[in-house]
Amino acid sequence: MAHLALSQVPVAAPVGSDVSLKKSVFKRHAISFVDGSRAPSIALDLKTKSSKLRNRHIVCLSVQQVGIPKLAVSPLGLEDAKEPPLNLYKPKEPYTATIVSVERLVGPKSPGETCHIVIDHGGKVPYWEGQSYGVIPPGENPKKPGSPHNVRLYSIASTRYGDSFDGKTASLCVRRAVYYDPETGKEDPSKNGICSNYLCNSKPGDKVKITGPSGKVMLLPEDDPNATYIMIATGTGVAPFRGYLRRMFMESVPTFKFGGLAWLFLGVANTDSLLYDDEFTKYLRDYPDNFRYDRALSREQKNKSGGKMYVQDKIEEYSDEIFKLLDGGAHIYFCGLKGMMPGIQETLKKVAMQRGENWEAKHAQLKKNKQWHVEVY
Repeated sequence: MAHLALSQVPVAAPVGSDVSLKKSVFKRHAISFVDGSRAPSIALDLKTKSSKLRNRHIVCLSVQQVGIPKLAVSPLGLEDAKEPPLNLYKPKEPYTATIVSVERLVGPKSPGETCHIVIDHGGKVPYWEGQSYGVIPPGENPKKPGSPHNVRLYSIASTRYGDSFDGKTASLCVRRAVYYDPETGKEDPSKNGICSNYLCNSKPGDKVKITGPSGKVMLLPEDDPNATYIMIATGTGVAPFRGYLRRMFMESVPTFKFGGLAWLFLGVANTDSLLYDDEFTKYLRDYPDNFRYDRALSREQKNKSGGKMYVQDKIEEYSDEIFKLLDGGAHIYFCGLKGMMPGIQETLKKVAMQRGENWEAKHAQLKKNKQWHVEVY
C-alpha cells in the first residue's frame, strides 16, 4: 500500500465561518504518494456538499483524511521516549496554546452539541495516546475571588502526531455543558459549563491555557503488536480510543505495526450523536480482521428485554467472547461518564455468575494483571 509523506498531506485551514469553509475546507488537493503515484482529490466539493454540511455537521479534517491510505508519520523522534511525558506544564505556569479549529461533530437530531477542537501546542506539550490535557478557562474563580478557574481535564482525541501529523497539535472532543431551567424550559447561561462552553465558542487564533499532559492509566501498551484491546465508551469518552485507532489504522509507524484486535463499543443517544463514525467505519471496512465496532443507540435500539439499548447491553450480548478474550490476556478500557460503570459492573458480575465464576476475584485479577483501565468523570 502506498504511503503519504508528511509534507504532502493536505491540511485544512482553520474553520470558523462560512467564508473560511469556502476558502479552505473545500479546496481540492492532488496528492502525490511516495511511490510517485497520484490519488484523487479528497476534499469535498462545495456545490454538492455545502447544504448537507450545514444541515448535519461540519466535516472535520479527520473525516477528510478517511479516504487516504496509511500515512508515513514524522517526526519519528516522538517514538524515542521510554516513559510518557508527565506534567510538563502545571496550573501555576500553564502553556499558552492556540486554537486551530472548532468543528461541530454531531447532527441536528443529537441531544446536545459536541465539538472537535484542534489546539496548536507548537510541539512544546508532547503526549502519548490515552493522556489528558488540562484547560484553564479565562476569568476568575467565583469560589476563590482573585484566583483563576480550576483546571478541567479533557482526554486527548488524537495520536501524538496530532490531526496534522506533525507532532504540533492535539485534539479534544468536548460536549457543551448547558443547563435548562426546569420551570421555564429556557437555557440559563449562568449555570452552563464554564470550560466546555469556552472551548466550543472559541475561534481559530484564540489562545488557550493548557496544563499536562497527565495520566498513565489509559496508556496503550505496545510491547505486543498482536494484543487485543476492548474499548468501552459513552459519548465523549471515545476520545482516547480515537487516538488509539488512528495510531493502529491511519498512521504508518515503523515502531508499532498493529496486528491484533481492537474492539470498540460506543454508546450514544442516536445516530446523529455518533462521534467519528466515518473514521471507525473506514477502519472496519479496511481492517475487518483487526477491528470490530459495535454501537449502542439508546433512543433507537432495543435490548433483548425490550428496553433501551445501553453499552452494558452490548457487552452482555457479546459477553462470552469478551470473557474468553480477557482470559487470554486482552486489555479492557472504559471511558466516559462515571454513571456508566455501575451498570457495566453489574452486567459483568451477572455474566460471571452465569459462567460459574466469582466476579470480585476475576476483577481483582484483571487489575493485578494491568488489563483493567478506567477513566471516568
